[in-house]
Amino acid sequence: MELLTTSEAASYLRLKERKIYELAADGAIPCTKVTGKWLFPRPALDRWLLAGLPAIPSFIAAEPAPIMAGSHDPLLEWALRESRAGLALLAEGSEAGLRRFQKGEAIAAAIHLHDIEEPGRDANVASAAAQRAYPDAILVAFARREQGLLTAPGNPARIVDFRDAAARRLRFAHRPKGAGAELLARALARSAGVDDPAALAGPTCPTGADLAAAILNGRADFGVASRSVATPAGLHFVALEWERFDIILRSRDFSRPTFQTLLDLMRSARFRDRANEMTGYDVSEAGKIRFAP
Repeated sequence: MELLTTSEAASYLRLKERKIYELAADGAIPCTKVTGKWLFPRPALDRWLLAGLPAIPSFIAAEPAPIMAGSHDPLLEWALRESRAGLALLAEGSEAGLRRFQKGEAIAAAIHLHDIEEPGRDANVASAAAQRAYPDAILVAFARREQGLLTAPGNPARIVDFRDAAARRLRFAHRPKGAGAELLARALARSAGVDDPAALAGPTCPTGADLAAAILNGRADFGVASRSVATPAGLHFVALEWERFDIILRSRDFSRPTFQTLLDLMRSARFRDRANEMTGYDVSEAGKIRFAP
């Protein structure tokens, strides 16, 4: 990313340096301060200029709804409620949430994506970097979550891993296609050298809570979800890996009061204490920007 000095930015924008300093001091222009000097990202300046151009009224895009689309998470649900940020949660799965964000139907989306072909790849960052609808999309860390297999209390089927459960054709609690847990299940199946989980018999569960209920009610033998889903339901948890759970939104919305209110809670001791109570979370990087163009 090309960074311009104050004089270079003034020349590029055809403004006087004094005006550039005034805009920077007022936070009215994209910039950052490094060792006492202002620096201006050229791509951000281009977007800033375009945002100020007059638009034909019929083509002005509506403001996105104050909705956090994407994946469901118990700690996120608690944070949205406790922060009183004014954001509603629409839990439809990571990929569905991304589509709503891309269409301008939601101000942000909570995602935990998994690359089936390259399991070690950071799929959340890759997705944010690939946004074409909003080239100013950024990725903010919410938490790292412990994911694993949920089984009935006491693990009566003696499930040890995904390969074992699939080989015995145990009933699998599916998640909707495109949900982060569904992508993880497919990645686990690929790594274990077993058939696609879609071939396993079992119910489809919209959320982790629905998955836990299906196992408790005897409609499924196992499923993929976070420890924070297993613990309150009293289910057995077979730990598999830690994953990134992030929030994608536009940089212009990051500094707005709505999201800043949520961020204030995410960076608080109360948030950390709640995460510890729920178990299965690492929130040491909560609020950190993991990707920005």
